[in-house]
Parts: sequence; C-alpha cells; structure tokens
Amino acid sequence: MPPAKKRPRAYDPGKTRAAVLAQFGEVRRAVRGLTPEQLASPTRLGDWVVRDLVAHIGMALAAVSRLLGEAEPARQDARLSDWPAAIGADAPAIAGTARHLAERHPDLDAHLADVERRFTADLDAHPGTRLLPTSAGALPLADYVVTRTVELVVHTDDLNAAVPGLDVPLDRQALAAATRLLADALAAKAPGGSTEVRIPPYAVVQCVEGPRHTRGTPPNVVETDPLTWIRLATGRLTWPDALAEAKVSASGERADLANLLPLMA
Repeated sequence: MPPAKKRPRAYDPGKTRAAVLAQFGEVRRAVRGLTPEQLASPTRLGDWVVRDLVAHIGMALAAVSRLLGEAEPARQDARLSDWPAAIGADAPAIAGTARHLAERHPDLDAHLADVERRFTADLDAHPGTRLLPTSAGALPLADYVVTRTVELVVHTDDLNAAVPGLDVPLDRQALAAATRLLADALAAKAPGGSTEVRIPPYAVVQCVEGPRHTRGTPPNVVETDPLTWIRLATGRLTWPDALAEAKVSASGERADLANLLPLMA
C-alpha cells in the first residue's frame, strides 16, 4: 500500500508577515549607510552592482502589489513548493526591471520605504485566501508572502557577500520559513523516502526514490545548516564545494544531491 500523501506545511500568516517586514527592515537600515562607492560595487549576480541588487530587494515586496493588480484566478492550481522551480522563467525580465528601478530611484531608502508602505497596505486590504497569478500558477496571497522570505534571505546574503563587513542580520523567522520552503521543494522535486535531509533546527524532509526508511537511523542522510542549504538550493554554492569545505555531510549511496541542485537560480 503506498504511503499517504503528506499534508502541505502550514505557515502562520501573522508570523510570516512579521518575518518579511523584519528582514526588509534590516536591509533598509543597512542600505542607509552605504556609500556611493559601495552602491557601485559588483555583486555575484552577473553584471548587477549593489544598487541594482537593492532595487531588486524592493521588488520582492512590490511584486505583491503588482500581482494584486491583475485579475484573480478562478481557482488555485499550484502548491507553494512549486514556486522555486517556476521562477527561473522570470529571470530575464527581473534583471532589466531591477536596473531600471535603480536608475529611476536615486534615493533608495525613500523607494524602499514606499514599497514597504504599499506592501503593508495590501496585506491589510486583502484576505490571505485571495489568489494571485504567480509564475508557478495560482497561489493564495498568504502562501505567496512565504515566498518573499526566500527572496529576502537569499538577497540579503548576496548583499553581505558584495559589501565586506556589512553583515546584515538574518531574521530567525524569515530564515526558518525560507529553509522550510526550499526543503519542501526538494521533496517535491525528488519524491520518495530513501534519503533524509536534515537542516537543523528548522527542517527535516524525506526524498529520493528507493527503499523507504521506517525506524532507527536512516541509511541515507544529508545534514547541513540553514544558510548553507539556502546557498545550495539557489546555486550560490555547488554540492562538490560544500562537501569539500565540510559545509554539508552526506552518508549513504542515495545521499548525493548533486543532480537535484540547485532548486532555483
């Protein structure tokens, strides 16, 4: 008899909203102190400079307003775990829009403040069940806000990498939500129960086809920390490099995730 389907992970909308705003606030505080030279510094994201990256971080919240402005889909036809694999198609448009926004808004702090105001107003005005036409398909607003934690955590890490010594903090709740969503995306991409992926203290998922583990120590185990996991899942760190740098441990013949990563880029 096949195992029962696991219920989708539930997220508390209030906690998710607070996490998004907390992480966005950390970025805003850091951006206020950046010099013109730092804003013109290169990033690890192609030809983007820091100013473009900051504008893109603003887009993470502005996307909610944009999607609310479109017609509401008739029914939900996507799962939250579908989102990471679907956003790659948006990459070319996102790159151009970020640079255009950076040019239009020389006062980045004022721009981010306006984005934040619109985001909070939108969440106040619409129920979490309101469907949005996302790149993954129709998702409830409350689920889409969870995806904003991934965008903010990933790009805060990009910002820290681009500006030595900046060290923008990662909000614990935002990091937890981002970790869990990307872990669930792995389980959706490679369904099964032969391998256990542990990302303490936030997530444990079963994945990869093969003999299902039922009790005792699993024969195939992958373990890493949340930020390393997010870097692996988004292509900021490769599987071989993570192993070589002892940032991930993998035991068992089905514990090699190289062919499954990244989940989004």
